[in-house]
Order: sequence, then C-alpha cells, then structure tokens
Amino acid sequence: MMRKFGFLIFLLGLSLPFVGLAQQLPQFSHYGFNGQFISPAYAGIKGQTELNVLYRYQWLGYNATFDTGGSPRTALFTVSAPVSFLKGGLGLVVMKDEIGPVDVFHAQLAYSYHLALAGGILGIGLQGNLTNMSKGSYRPNEPGDPKVPFNSSDRKFDMGAGLWYQHENWYAGAGVTNLLGAAYQFESETKDLGYGTVTAEKHLMVTGGYNLELSDAIDVTPTVLLKQDLNAGVTSLETGARATFNDKFWGGAGYRFGEAVTGLLGVYLLKDNALSFGYAFDYTAVGTQAKSATSHEVMLGYKLPKPRNNTKPPIRTPRYFF
Repeated sequence: MMRKFGFLIFLLGLSLPFVGLAQQLPQFSHYGFNGQFISPAYAGIKGQTELNVLYRYQWLGYNATFDTGGSPRTALFTVSAPVSFLKGGLGLVVMKDEIGPVDVFHAQLAYSYHLALAGGILGIGLQGNLTNMSKGSYRPNEPGDPKVPFNSSDRKFDMGAGLWYQHENWYAGAGVTNLLGAAYQFESETKDLGYGTVTAEKHLMVTGGYNLELSDAIDVTPTVLLKQDLNAGVTSLETGARATFNDKFWGGAGYRFGEAVTGLLGVYLLKDNALSFGYAFDYTAVGTQAKSATSHEVMLGYKLPKPRNNTKPPIRTPRYFF
C-alpha cells in the first residue's frame, strides 16, 4: 500500500522548494473530480460517460477600485466519454473565465488512446482548443494613451497533450497546455494593433490520488495537484484528502500552499451514485490584505451507466467448443 502511495509523496517532495504565490490557471478546489480539465488523456478512462459542471466565485466580495472588474469567476462544463471503436475516449471542455476586465471563453476537444498496462489503463491524450480572449475598458493615467487596450478581443487555436494512468485504487495524470504559444493581440483606443499583446504560456498540471479503505464504511482519498507555468517558472501546489462515508457522503480538507485552506462537502444520489453534488469553501491564509477572505465553489456531476458487454461467453461441452 505504501509503495503505491509513494508517488504522491514524491510529487510533494519535488514541488515544495518551488511553490509560488501567483495564480496562473483557474483554481478548482474540486480538482479530484475534475480530471478532464487537467489532462486530455482522462477522456473515457473510467469506462463510462461523465458530465461535470463547476462554478467558482473566488474572493467573494472583492471589488475593483473603480469601473468594472473584481472577483475572478469561472464556469466550467466537461464531458468524458469512452468510444470503443476509437480504442479510447473523447473529451469536451467548455469554460468561461472572468478576471477583472478580461473575459476568456475556451472550448476544447480531446482524444485519448487507451492501453492496458500493469493491471490498469494508460491514456495518451491530445487536445485542440479555441480560445476567445476579450479585454474590457481600462482607465489610462493620460486620456487617449494609444498603448492602452480598448474594448477588443482576439481568437486563437492552440493544442495540448497529456498522460493518465488509472488503476483500481489509485491514479496519476499530467497535462500540458498551450503548446503552440498562441499570441493574442488587442486594439488600442486609436485602433492600432500590437498593444497589449498576451502570449499564452505553457502550463503543466500533474495530479495523483490513492483510495484507502479504512473500513467497510469509510474510504479516505489523499490527493495532490501541482501546477507550473513552464515559461515563468512559477509553481502552485495543492494537497488534501477526503473521506467517503457509506459510499454516499464525503468531506475533506486541503491546503493550497501560499494561498488558502480548503474544505469539501458532498453527496452521491440516485442509483449507482450516478448523481453527485459538492461544495467547496476556501479561506484565504496568505495575502489577506490584497484578497477577500473566502472563495466558494459548487459542483454537479452525472455518470451514465457503463456500457454492457454483449459478448456471449463460450459454451463448453465434452465434445465441442464454440
């Protein structure tokens, strides 16, 4: 058991010296339920279709000094589905992310090829995504400054890749985004292009989790998530664990190093736990002078029944074998 759990400790040990304070990608405290956002290789890896909706309101009550903008708000919809004739699965991610005057709409399609390996399944994934980034109003120090972006947007295509290994009791996954390094350009107030250019930097996400069965009624799942901006070298690390009771209710806690303490509550509903509902609460522990105290996140998930195996078993008789 400890040998299988060792990769989580290994990831933690590698990451601690490099933990940074900056937010590079949208934060999700439900990352343990959000594999499709982390890696395209997750697509279909569970052998059944999964739909997931997340909404996060970060730093509740934080407002801009003037004009629009304030608390980051993110809405996310993901689908992961096995497709047998493709020998793998397909995934979909649709996201709307608001950060101050910046509004990002992101749509991503992923394919994962599955291989049986060492008692588990290895997924090798590739994704293509289209992202539209809009910049709203800014207030320049000097009116008419031509170098200030002005109510414009740009749309670009990019790609990502990843790996995911799913075993009966544990998993490990990784994904890299923005492999093409798309550059978004925004108009100035004088309609000139090239000012306010934003280059999409490559981000690496690595995650893992292990399910420990403490008793017939209680399972505990430690998890870890490492995120790194490969261009700037800034790293974010989250660790935590959740306990599931009678396969129906869960509760957990975690820590995002250099930022916040998190708590999780959730419940499984319907037959075979097909429907799940979760709530996450973050309490800001670092940088409280520049952030609001709390963040809130809700999750709704649904799993379709696993496809039935219609292959008839062989019939053995003393004389014939079919």
